[in-house]
Amino acid sequence: MYASTDVRSGRSAAHRRLRATSQIIALMLTITFTTAAFALDLVVIVNPASKVESLTRAQTLDIFLGRYRKLPSGSTAMPLDLRDNAPERAQFYINLAHMDAALMQSYWARLVFSGKASPPFQVEDPLMAIELVAANPNAIAYIDRSLVDNRVKVVLDLSR
Repeated sequence: MYASTDVRSGRSAAHRRLRATSQIIALMLTITFTTAAFALDLVVIVNPASKVESLTRAQTLDIFLGRYRKLPSGSTAMPLDLRDNAPERAQFYINLAHMDAALMQSYWARLVFSGKASPPFQVEDPLMAIELVAANPNAIAYIDRSLVDNRVKVVLDLSR
């Protein structure tokens, strides 16, 4: 059997497929390295009046996934999520829960339907998250480190 050849270019179908595949791989690598270059330096924050000094990744995940309703200090946790399409939110859940936005929506749909838990309160942007954490000793949120100021306390560095 003979390989089909494009009369205009003189290239076989296999060569064209190989070239297309290599272009797709190059594009995927570019996207991967570009995303890594612009990765956010996320931290988890609480109110300085909170008695929480630090959190582990597991504790943070349990609070944001509704498994724990209390902070280690014993006070009721008020986790704050950024809007669905926020890059910080995507990175936070990929980093901690290994779940993308679609999996997180599915996760919360099941829990809400079963009545077991409700999702974190959603805020529009990181600045609003900082304002709410600064005003509420039970609030907990994630933001980029560059936005941290003296109104909040970092309890977990997600870059480590």
